Amino acid sequence: MKIYNPPRTNLQASNVILGLMRISELGDEEIRTLVGTARDAGINFFDHADIYGGAHGCEKRFGDAVTFTDAERESVIIQSKVGIRQGFFDFSREHILRSVDESLAALNLDYLDILLLHRPDTLVEPEEVASAFDALHAAGKVRNFGVSNQTPGVIELLKRSVNQPLAFNQVQLSITHAPLISQGVAANMAGLEQSVVRDNGLLEYSRLNDITLQAWSPFQSGSFDGVFVGDREHYGPLNDALEEIAAAHGVTPTGIAVAWITRHPANIQVVLGTTKPARVVESAAGSDIPLSREEWYRLFTAAGHALP
Repeated sequence: MKIYNPPRTNLQASNVILGLMRISELGDEEIRTLVGTARDAGINFFDHADIYGGAHGCEKRFGDAVTFTDAERESVIIQSKVGIRQGFFDFSREHILRSVDESLAALNLDYLDILLLHRPDTLVEPEEVASAFDALHAAGKVRNFGVSNQTPGVIELLKRSVNQPLAFNQVQLSITHAPLISQGVAANMAGLEQSVVRDNGLLEYSRLNDITLQAWSPFQSGSFDGVFVGDREHYGPLNDALEEIAAAHGVTPTGIAVAWITRHPANIQVVLGTTKPARVVESAAGSDIPLSREEWYRLFTAAGHALP
């Protein structure tokens, strides 16, 4: 497992993250097994959001099932998100402060290592966000901050007021859902759908500004189109490439799907959404596989992306 220091933080973080959005129906022992398997695989980073499993539902399941000693707490990274409410987005000071307090109570923790602003609130008042972040940081309730699913323009708007570094941005990315990467490869190609700019150069902006990207849905075909690993009906050539490259590196295709993301020099983290311990182990094996350029681009083109 690759452990590194994300820029503008003092964290030592695994580049594979266990996401807990699907644990609401698991029993305590199942949650402990899932978390323990992740820890044994070298994962020290756990991702939550206030809306997962209903209002703080998954956070509470985690807090009820998992107890950390003081030493264990210092060795893990707990991240949560705020801002999505029923039917609207809300980055108001009042909501941020209230939701963080509720997250900490549900998780049975004194502080979050990272808080992300979830989907962008177009009615955001940056001064309110700054006030909330200052209060949370001063009180020791949140140590680091970031955003999720947000563009360079939104981040720059927030940075005008926010005092703490916005060190993370969680975005959707997989081999098959990769406009973050594929647009730049096909830049300025008229008539090619791949060349359409959808995020205002977020990848390059993040590298220039030392923002760590976190890839959610790393095995999803698209936004809501199912998993591409093993889907030979729709992704036959890609699965051929995954299997051949996996055999060469002694891992499974799932591990190679992770390695395709972690190979990028932007040091992108991979957020797993599985509740299956075996899948966690397979995924963690891809943390630090040194895919060659030939292997990386083979997967890229096998997924249907163009090299002009």
